[in-house]
Amino acid sequence: MASERQLEILLVEDNPSDVLLLREAPEENFKKTYRLLVAEDGDEAIRFLKRESGCFASIPRPDLVLLDLTLPKVDGHSVLSAIKSDSELRTIPTVILSSSRADRDVSQAYDRHANAYLSKPASLKEYPELVKAIESFWFEVTALPPALSRNATR
Repeated sequence: MASERQLEILLVEDNPSDVLLLREAPEENFKKTYRLLVAEDGDEAIRFLKRESGCFASIPRPDLVLLDLTLPKVDGHSVLSAIKSDSELRTIPTVILSSSRADRDVSQAYDRHANAYLSKPASLKEYPELVKAIESFWFEVTALPPALSRNATR
């Protein structure tokens, strides 16, 4: 179970509407203290996760990554492969959050070791339920990897 410290969630999403919906929904629905950080493309997500110099160097390691598949620069499947092939990043739970329900996308995501595949809600009213489900499973039910090196720099 996650401790009472602030949780770090990295949302990799290029659609401003989806970012806003996920930013707004937790205010009413999350029981835990969290910070939602956003990377707007796959390249930025990889630089964020690897804590490359500059503005990414001091960012803490996320407790959870919510990853869209359709991204500019570097697509979500490539970001997922980069995360899961890196010994320092692979333990970060990475959840695909996509509007695609195609069997091919689901299979590719799990082949690349996604921890879960969630479909984006079809209506705005469903976003709070999605947020509740994410919090319940990932931050109340699931034991996350220890935070020993969570904020260490490379």
